[in-house]
This record gives sequence, C-alpha cells and structure tokens, in this order.
Amino acid sequence: MIQILDIMIKIKPFKALRPVKEYSSKVASRPYDVLNRMEAKEAAKGNEYSYLHITKSEIDLPDFIPLHSHEVYEQAKHNLKYFIDKKILFQEDHPCYYIYELTMNHKAQTGLVCLSSVEDYFDNRIKKHEFTRPDKEKDRIDHMSTIMAQTGNVFLACYSVEEMNMLIENWQSAHEPVYDFVSEDGVRHAVWVIDAEKTIYAITQLANEKISATYIADGHHRAASAANVSRALAGNEKAQYFLTTIFPDKDLQIMDYNRVVKDLNGLDDEAFFNALKDSFDMETSLVAVKPERAREFGMYINGTWYRLFSKSGIDHKDVIGVLDVSILSDHILEKILGIQDQRTNSRIDFVGGIRGLTELEKRVDSGDMKVAFSLFPVTIQQLFAVADSGQVMPPKSTWFEPKLRDGLLTHLI
Repeated sequence: MIQILDIMIKIKPFKALRPVKEYSSKVASRPYDVLNRMEAKEAAKGNEYSYLHITKSEIDLPDFIPLHSHEVYEQAKHNLKYFIDKKILFQEDHPCYYIYELTMNHKAQTGLVCLSSVEDYFDNRIKKHEFTRPDKEKDRIDHMSTIMAQTGNVFLACYSVEEMNMLIENWQSAHEPVYDFVSEDGVRHAVWVIDAEKTIYAITQLANEKISATYIADGHHRAASAANVSRALAGNEKAQYFLTTIFPDKDLQIMDYNRVVKDLNGLDDEAFFNALKDSFDMETSLVAVKPERAREFGMYINGTWYRLFSKSGIDHKDVIGVLDVSILSDHILEKILGIQDQRTNSRIDFVGGIRGLTELEKRVDSGDMKVAFSLFPVTIQQLFAVADSGQVMPPKSTWFEPKLRDGLLTHLI
C-alpha cells in the first residue's frame, strides 16, 4: 500500500494571554527588535502598561546593566507576573483563534492568529528567506526560556485560500472586535476572538487541507528561537508550537528597504561614476527618486539625485539574481564599493521604506553617509519563489508595514 504523506501545515488554537480591553491600546507596543534601549525607554515613558516592560525589560534597569544579562530576563519574568497579578493581562478560558486586522492608509490586511507547528518549521513547511544571527537568536531564546512565554508574533504569509478568507470575513461581519484602536503612528489595530467550536474546527481543517506551506515574512529570529526552545523543552507540548499570524498574499505589500554607505571605497567621485557606467545607464533627477519599476534605482550623492537603469544582461536568470537587491549588491556594493558581507560590514546601513526618501537625504547631507540608494521593493511572489527554492535573499531585502503590535496576544508555554 502506498503511504500518503501529510504535507500540509498544522495549526491549532490557543488560550491567549491578552490585555483587559480598557488597557489594550496602552499595552500594545512596537516589536522589540525595531527599538533600541533608549527608544524603548522613551516609548514607554509614563506608561506603566506598556508591553515594552516585558519585551524590553532593560528599560526598568540601570543603563550599565548589559542588554543580554540574566538580570534583564529575570526583570521580564517579574514584570510579566506583575501584569498578570494586577489583572492588566488575563488568559482565555479555552483555546481560540484570533483575527488581527491592521489598517494603514485606508488599506487593510487581515491575518489569522494561531499556533504553528515547530515540526513544520524544521520540515520546511514554514519557509525562510533570510539567514539568522546567533546573537539575536540567543537573546530571544534566553528571554523565552526565562519567562516561559512567546511574546513576539511571527508574521507569516501564505497563498490565499478563498474559503478561509470568506470564513474570516463572515466572522468579522457577525461579531464586534474585542480591541479596536488607532496607535500613535496612525495604524488601526482590531482583534476578534473566534471562540465557536464549529468555526475553530473549520479553520483547522481548512489549513490542514488547503495550505501546504507558510512563508516567514517578518520574524525569522523569533521563529528560530522558538524552534530552539522547543528542543530544550522536548517534553513540553505547548513549546512544540509557536505564536504566528498568517496573512493571505492578496493582502500584503512589501515596502522598499534602502541602503546608505559611508564611503566610496577609496574612489573619488569621478572614478565612482565611471565605474557605475559599466552596468548602469544614469541620468540626473530634479526630484527624489522612488523607483517605479524593476531594474530602476535611485542614488543620492553630493546633494543630487540620480536615476540608474541596469543594463540588460547583467543579472543572473535565477530567483535570486533577478532581484533588484541582488543587482545592487553584485554590481555596486560588492564590485565597486567592496562590501562583501552586508550583515557584518560597518560601512553600510539599511533604511526601511516607511521612513521615506528624506531619511536617505538626511543621512547623506549630515555627513554620516556618503551615498544612498533607493530600490524598487521585492514582490511577495518573489519572496515565495526564493523561499521555495531553498535559497536566501541578500540581507534586509524586505520591509513589511504595518507591523503587528506586541502584547495583544501572548502564548504561555
């Protein structure tokens, strides 16, 4: 008899730890990895309910305490217990699914909050497109292991399943959200609780029958950390799943992720411009350049914007080589500017598209950086293709916005 292998994803509902409704907007905080210590301290200033007291607990300790010290993780554990004891947070009575809708600039994206299987992560049914850094993994491993909770939500994408979309839309139409507020950046956050057993069963079955893979859009380090913790807690069933929100591809749009570089690798301006001509056609622009199509790049140097167009034939015809971030990496960053490893080279920095082109100008005009490059964003279909191929993109290739808020839904392990 031929054995039919189970190749579909496994998800399950969970008993979320979540805020009392009146505190939801105060608890909700930006992801831990988009804020440094001082920014987190400023963001939580005057707000005792901010979840940053748990995800960035160093803000409650003297600045001389190292970021990744035992004291920081113990402080997070203490703060989580305090939030529970003071009834700022409570745990659901029985396992539920949750709907998380984010609306920015009148465009909504709606995801299913659930637990995803660590086994699917190891078996590559949860697909990756980035390398992770061991130091960043260890931080979240130590945090998660100490407080016995997953505070960071992994942002997953999947090919759209119409039956699932309709089921979620129908639930939203028939029920009021338990949270509904606008954060300080103008993004609306709304959460619904799916607590009907029949609907929970239907969602689980649809995922098991219709979704063969999910793709990590944002949260590679959170996912890798959860997977490592699951091995250390092999006898803990709760730790064999991790907190995720799955969005259909139809709702998602990737923003540009731009680059700034400190120097021209010993070249003067004329030599640099001549080197560019080998692979690019170039023209001056009177306005800031936000590329409108693939193979088009913006460059800002010496107070002037330029529009670059890659010459035909310079890209490799594979899922990595055709990406604009690869063309920039291969033909400018590596070949001309001598930046071989963007993850470790201190001469390069990355600016998310949400910050706009003025941030690129600011970094260059201040003298902090010599040149900036703006890119056309990677598409969600390109991300899927790279992940399906088993390869990885150049570092910092994708920027997703809006971002899920920490604290609204936590998984206790």
